[in-house]
Amino acid sequence: MKRFENVVDRRNTRSIKWGNMEAVFGIEDASDVLPMWIADMDFAAPEPVINAIKECLDHGVFGYSYICEECKDEVRNWLSERHGWTVENNWMLFHQGVVPAIASVIETFTTKDDAILITTPVYPPFFQIPERMERTIVECEMTETDNTYSINFVEFEKALQKNVKLFILCNPHNPGGIVWKEEELKQILELCAKYNVLILSDEIHADLVFPGKKHISLGALAGNDSDRVITCIAPTKTFNLAGVQASIMISTNTEVRAKLEQNSMAHGQMSLSPFAAAALKAAYKEGGPWLEKLLEVVSSNMDYCISEIMKSVPGVKINKPDGTYLLWIDYRGTGLTEDEVMDRLLNKGKLALEPGTKYGESGRGFLRMNVATPRLVVEDGVKRFIHALTDESL
Repeated sequence: MKRFENVVDRRNTRSIKWGNMEAVFGIEDASDVLPMWIADMDFAAPEPVINAIKECLDHGVFGYSYICEECKDEVRNWLSERHGWTVENNWMLFHQGVVPAIASVIETFTTKDDAILITTPVYPPFFQIPERMERTIVECEMTETDNTYSINFVEFEKALQKNVKLFILCNPHNPGGIVWKEEELKQILELCAKYNVLILSDEIHADLVFPGKKHISLGALAGNDSDRVITCIAPTKTFNLAGVQASIMISTNTEVRAKLEQNSMAHGQMSLSPFAAAALKAAYKEGGPWLEKLLEVVSSNMDYCISEIMKSVPGVKINKPDGTYLLWIDYRGTGLTEDEVMDRLLNKGKLALEPGTKYGESGRGFLRMNVATPRLVVEDGVKRFIHALTDESL
């Protein structure tokens, strides 16, 4: 499909990824810096999604909107067909994104000084939002072996005993790209039930899983414990629709949904825009073929990056993740500090990647690289990476 080969010029489009690097990385001029950092793709959305938005635009009247049952039907069908999870339409609540949904859950079900458990390194809003709400963060640092992470359940249980009211699970894991196994998810459910801890399962990357690996939705696995699980999903990461702002919270618990709705009303939160609703419906109804091609492209890009970088840069290790379009690069073997690596990347290689400590102190010695971009851009990024960390010229 040509849309995965075409290089789209995203500068001067109010793109955070392409147009806000000076502020994010503290550099004076990023006009010649290649961004492979924030997690959005450089691919155009699926054609059915674009057509649905155009149809909405052509109508010309953009009044208040609501989520129709057909939208919910498509979400339900997608979850059933892709993930074997049978949900009901009335279990769904809609929000402007997974991060705002996480904030709503934290505000609704915890109070000041309550503890929230996270497993680090992990997506920054998992600790940034609770801190800003004056909640206590309890970290259970994951065990890292050969760049692959696992949860130390002895430490996890100890952490749950520290006045923890909510555990935020990243499933699949960002930045590690781990697709959690059934036995791991069962242990999480059992221990959280033991200590009466609510679980928020962020499954925004659920669709971005490579062949041979299978995403298991925690809500589908929970059974009798499903009432303690709130699952967040979205079409935004899957279909590159972050700017459209749409997500879904799923809960089997009537009381939980009522409290979340009350929180939304307290903040004057409206329903999704007509554009977001149209995009969501079209993505889940007709986006499957686009997604299958995307996974092929991303997998191939990852193979290329891993092969070329590890061949050319001594001391760097990269494992291919189970899912996501993000590489978690271990540069500890180079002997360079994070400041030194970032300086070389930005000023010598002219390449913007994310430093590992953005995901917590346990991410030190790592970089996150977004490879959801056309192969020509990936090849350019790899050359810049190699140039930055070696004497090899561009």
